Amino acid sequence: MVNIRIGFGYDVHPLGEERELWLGGIKLEFDKGCVGHSDADVLLHAICDALLGAANLRDIGFHFPNTNPKYKGADSKLLLAEVMTLLDQHGYAVGNVDATLSLEAPKINPHIKHMQDVLAPIMHISINDISIKATTNEKLGYVGRGEGVNAYAVALIYKK
Repeated sequence: MVNIRIGFGYDVHPLGEERELWLGGIKLEFDKGCVGHSDADVLLHAICDALLGAANLRDIGFHFPNTNPKYKGADSKLLLAEVMTLLDQHGYAVGNVDATLSLEAPKINPHIKHMQDVLAPIMHISINDISIKATTNEKLGYVGRGEGVNAYAVALIYKK
């Protein structure tokens, strides 16, 4: 019997002036960026939470608290790599990840392949096992007003 588990992750960050916009492990040219303790990459944070949740290893805030100066301005790709180390230590590997960004701008579609190329080696999976989608919020709420970004992710992991 194959031991498979799924996890769900969600993250949200406000958008602010004079911040770099990091999404999916890459820097996007935009006039605003996500505000947070680390680089505030909402997509990677949601993926980390999905992976941690699937393995029943708590959440990103537990492992990388925003009260720890070590993570101030941290590259979220390094956080994802640490999550992968935790999964490995508990005998898990990633099957696939399905994630969605919700933001009005910038357009994400032209950057998805680059995001997959960056994330696949960190998660030790094929780019074909990383689905990244984007949607707007149809101008509704804080996302619709361009005040913030949401990300959702589902991950499947399995015992090695």
